[in-house]
Amino acid sequence: MNSNAIVTLADSKYFELLEELIDSIKSHEESKNVSICVLDAGLTRDQVVKLKKKVFSIKKAEWDIKVPGYKVLKKEWLKSQVSRAFLPKYFPDFTKYLWIDCDAWVNSWSTVELYFRACDNGKLGITQSIGPGYRIMSKVKWLLGKIAIIKSQNYKHAKASGIEDSISRKLAFAPHINIGVFSLEKDSQCWHVWQKNLKKTLAKGKVFGSEGLAINIAVYHDNVDVEFLPLKCNWITSHLLPKYDSKENTFVEPYLPNEKIGIIHLAAGLWRDKKDMRLNKDVKIELDTLEGKKIEKSLRFGVK
Repeated sequence: MNSNAIVTLADSKYFELLEELIDSIKSHEESKNVSICVLDAGLTRDQVVKLKKKVFSIKKAEWDIKVPGYKVLKKEWLKSQVSRAFLPKYFPDFTKYLWIDCDAWVNSWSTVELYFRACDNGKLGITQSIGPGYRIMSKVKWLLGKIAIIKSQNYKHAKASGIEDSISRKLAFAPHINIGVFSLEKDSQCWHVWQKNLKKTLAKGKVFGSEGLAINIAVYHDNVDVEFLPLKCNWITSHLLPKYDSKENTFVEPYLPNEKIGIIHLAAGLWRDKKDMRLNKDVKIELDTLEGKKIEKSLRFGVK
């Protein structure tokens, strides 16, 4: 058995994306040194049978922190907002964990290696949602041209979750941290800090986004030891589209030096004609190429 694990979670709706993530991992020769583990948040029996041939371990996701039923409404996939903060409980035999959301996929193995290096000595390996080309980081509503009402993602979620003002204000203009890709060692103290904050955010706030808010609090308020990785390590396509290198057949950053993107993340989806690329392989969008052309292309793994 390997000492490092890549972990993800899916329900039946996202099973196709889950398979693509797994296939993207296995397309790299180095993946033989990593175990793939899956948290089941509503997969069908047939999907689980099919999955067992591809991965090391599958475990049923649980409500590791109790959440009132009215907040959940039988949405099993919402367990992803809780269970990812308890990975050592589900898969205790590993030294390091790299979580990748199932709507993301591995384009460059060097990024996987970076994440496993980043979490050395108990640090949190993670990427901030900020980089060249990001034009708006926070929304502000101006009253009478003078008074600003902050509408940043962190601040809005913190206030809705009943987080005290002193912490909410710290988060207001801090670069948002996306929890869709992160790495941690088994014995890192960050797990405990994250879980502590998660209990708070779940108590009053919505389930969706609670785990992200909790990790932002852990970083910006509790000052857990963190290794920030480049934006290419968790490229959220809804924030900024990549370019395409037609010669190398790969996605790259849109600005010089146009480095190869490590993990493509379809968080929030890419929409055309009210269809989400995550759920429809036929959806394509216009991308610029390094050669100065425009092409119609899907950003899903293996889809031309």
